[in-house]
Amino acid sequence: MEAHYATIWESIADRVGDSDAIVQGTRRVTWADYERRAARLAAAFAAAGVGFNSKVALFLYNAPEYLEGYFAALKLRAVPVNVNYRYLDDELHYLLENSDSEVVVFHSSLGERIAHVRQRLPLLRRWIEVADDAQHLDGAERYEEVVAAAVPAAHMARSADDIAMVYTGGTTGMPKGVMTRIGGGVLAGLAGLAPMLGIAAPAPEEVATVAAQLAADGRRSRSLVPCPLMHGTGLGIGSHPTMLLGGCTVLVDGRRFDPREIWDVAERERVTGITVVGDAFARPLARTLDEDRRNDRRRDLSSLQIMASAGAMFSREVKDALVEHLPQLTIVDLIAATEGGMGMSVHSRKRPAATASFRVNPGTRVMNEDGHPVAPGSGEIGMVALSGTVPLGYYKDPEKSARTFREIDGVRWSFPGDFATVEADGTITLLGRGSQVINTGGEKVFAEEVEEVLKRHPAVEDCLVVGVADERFGQRVAAVVALHGSADEVQLIAHAKGQLAAFKAPKQIVLVAQVPRAPNGKADYKRARELVMAAG
Repeated sequence: MEAHYATIWESIADRVGDSDAIVQGTRRVTWADYERRAARLAAAFAAAGVGFNSKVALFLYNAPEYLEGYFAALKLRAVPVNVNYRYLDDELHYLLENSDSEVVVFHSSLGERIAHVRQRLPLLRRWIEVADDAQHLDGAERYEEVVAAAVPAAHMARSADDIAMVYTGGTTGMPKGVMTRIGGGVLAGLAGLAPMLGIAAPAPEEVATVAAQLAADGRRSRSLVPCPLMHGTGLGIGSHPTMLLGGCTVLVDGRRFDPREIWDVAERERVTGITVVGDAFARPLARTLDEDRRNDRRRDLSSLQIMASAGAMFSREVKDALVEHLPQLTIVDLIAATEGGMGMSVHSRKRPAATASFRVNPGTRVMNEDGHPVAPGSGEIGMVALSGTVPLGYYKDPEKSARTFREIDGVRWSFPGDFATVEADGTITLLGRGSQVINTGGEKVFAEEVEEVLKRHPAVEDCLVVGVADERFGQRVAAVVALHGSADEVQLIAHAKGQLAAFKAPKQIVLVAQVPRAPNGKADYKRARELVMAAG
């Protein structure tokens, strides 16, 4: 059997068809229904001409239909395309055009945005609308009617070399479609989750049998995914590994981050794992547990064993707060980008891990400007590079592909843009993304380092640090800060100066009600910089 999501999921549905595959509120989709509905949707896609390497856009909030649409596209060896549901006209048009999407599945509440761009997208042939309000886009087909009318597509042979593509969030420029081979993602997902379930990673042809045994033993993974499926963390870390072993993806109903709802769902559904995006998710979750304790609200979260995070800083203090409430919890903090995974930090009550300190994966190096590995313990700053399962490149962008994916001494490397030092024991300390380095008075300041210090102030809820133009220093360090207690600019700057070299401390702090972030919790540095500039 090929290492392909669709083929493995079909085999799982044959063995554990009555088990839950997706849960959202009162909606429960069994594995049999998941496979059947995806097969019907695949037939509808095929009727529109979708086939090998065709692109199917998913312009959806978190919902079972997102996973069904993804599965349906893969059944045909087509390529699902993640579309940010916050995109407006120009951004939406760019992504749909750049991806060469031929079909788009969208929520009806987003239909007006489709209406604004579809006349400029001649490749788009079919618009399939998932009802989430009373609106209806003229010319669009209703999702449930499409599924009901179609005859399920037959199973087919596929290849582990089929293409998967994830569009980046565009934090360092326009979004780019990162192309990988599906087989690499499948094997990585199996290898990552299986040990956490106490089993060896099965071969693709063994997965259905293993999934059936896990179901019979009551040991299936139940993964709560409160972050968006449209981003790599939600889908690739939260959902895919669980589904590869016949588990269940659990989604929250709400479309805004609500830590209390997340804990309510985790308790009700007896989830075994939860996926977050660093402090932006984890800090409010920890604070909610603090509030529950003060109010003598007792939750049964004993089923929760794993919390996984990627894409943002996850500080030691927040991890400690979580495991204080949940002593059985193991926190897996992944250092990863759309361009590849680099390493991880594992934190538990018995074995805590320092902030931003990671054990690298085999094949990961920190390299200097000459392309040579940084010596452990030297203190030299280098760029993180990874080999092994390296993406094929960016879709339709050979120039950017050549800059990010490079061959050195016959080995292909990916350089996602993160800087780090290498400690004497071989662990790396992540400093931050190169695009966020602030050059002030000739000194380099990594925004994430300053953010970490500011977050240690007891009154700080969240913050982002940016560089803004300054006549004297070239750039000055500034911070956008949200508080949950009492503090002013003078106190916060003094706090930073007490723990950092003076040139790293913010020279300006702008207090806001909420720090600008994307729905997945990632920092919106562009908006933060605009807030600083507007404040003067």
